Amino acid sequence: MKRLINLMAVGMAFVSSASFGAQYIIVHAGHLMAVPGEKDATKQSIVIRDDKVLKVHSGYIDRDALTISQEDSVQVIDLKNKYVLPGLIDGHVHITDQLDSKNKLRRVEYSDPDTALFGAYNAKVMLDAGFTTVRDLGGRGGDAVFALRDAINNGFVEGPRIFAAGFVISPTGGHGQRIGYRDEVFKVVNHSGVCDGVDDCRRVVRDQVRRTADQIKFVATGGVLSEVAAGTGQQFFNDEIQAIVDTAHSLGRKVTAHAHNADGINAALRAGVDSIEHGTFANEESLTLFEETGAYLIPTLLAGATVSEIAMSKHSFFAPSVNEKALKVGPKLIETLSVAHERGIKIAFGTDSYVSKHGINAREFQLLVEAGLTPVEAIQTATVFGADNLGKSDELGTIESGKFADIIALDRDPSTDISALMQVGFVMKEGRVFKSK
Repeated sequence: MKRLINLMAVGMAFVSSASFGAQYIIVHAGHLMAVPGEKDATKQSIVIRDDKVLKVHSGYIDRDALTISQEDSVQVIDLKNKYVLPGLIDGHVHITDQLDSKNKLRRVEYSDPDTALFGAYNAKVMLDAGFTTVRDLGGRGGDAVFALRDAINNGFVEGPRIFAAGFVISPTGGHGQRIGYRDEVFKVVNHSGVCDGVDDCRRVVRDQVRRTADQIKFVATGGVLSEVAAGTGQQFFNDEIQAIVDTAHSLGRKVTAHAHNADGINAALRAGVDSIEHGTFANEESLTLFEETGAYLIPTLLAGATVSEIAMSKHSFFAPSVNEKALKVGPKLIETLSVAHERGIKIAFGTDSYVSKHGINAREFQLLVEAGLTPVEAIQTATVFGADNLGKSDELGTIESGKFADIIALDRDPSTDISALMQVGFVMKEGRVFKSK
């Protein structure tokens, strides 16, 4: 019996040592933009242990330079001829949806599982494009976006990590509702994040947190794609906006506001919102409030360009009320961002992907540069500032010790040619390679 116990102990020790050795990866980076905005380096080695960056070394090192045990595994990845930078962050997507001529019908035809699987396809497309983190600001299909988020986190599905807001919070008749269906159909396709009055708005925010929302999004103004001639002005009353923001913050959630016209932008900023999506018609008071509060502007230039292109096409599938708004909002977004950038307003990357096709998110970089940002400033919006906008600067946004090993690589230098970000050849998320060519 004693011999048997000893043999079992030896066997368990062998399994333990074989199974629990640490996994190391050494990435040889020819050109490294570890912290966008700081000086790049050449001939660097990024040491990764399991899913985190352990250290960045000057020069190309190998296993012998590491203090590790025999049971630990080491893989070397050669990116000596590449431009290496942190994984990208898109702070405004709708991963379970896609704007096209069939969008309205899909809302009726797709079940929640259909929607989740559609989102899984979009997630893989975005990850392949170099976006290792996204913030979903309005998930269709009940709990589909939460299920997708959790499946990605558990390794069941390949995609970027998702910070999900759940349902968009909207007043009755507001931009967050789906207009144009018969009443009995509307009851099926309508989102449940609808509230009217201060108490009801508190309840809805709490309900989104109960549903495991990572952040909160509400519509401070009307929107371009709402099929109702309500314009793009303020929709929630000031006390309702204040209730939404205060309740979200009390539950430890950042809160962002969809806002086009200045009245809604300013009301949201005065209430203490953390960021503004779009910000199309921001005025002088808006810019001052941005400066005073430190809130981020997420300009979504690609969404503006996309709706303008659709509206001007002879094949436009927009309703007349949508067409009219699209032609006004699209061009104005770049103009407003140019002014905001000159004033030093904090800017984070967001495409409103679903309005544009998933996977072309990097086109936003080119539009940011057109608006006056330098290529490096544009990259910062989707790395350093993108992480700060999410409240995750301790985990994301740079290639530094202790942060997730989210790394992409390009053939060309994006600091001189921003279009290089449209062709990402290597993608690693949390130390796992998802794309390499």
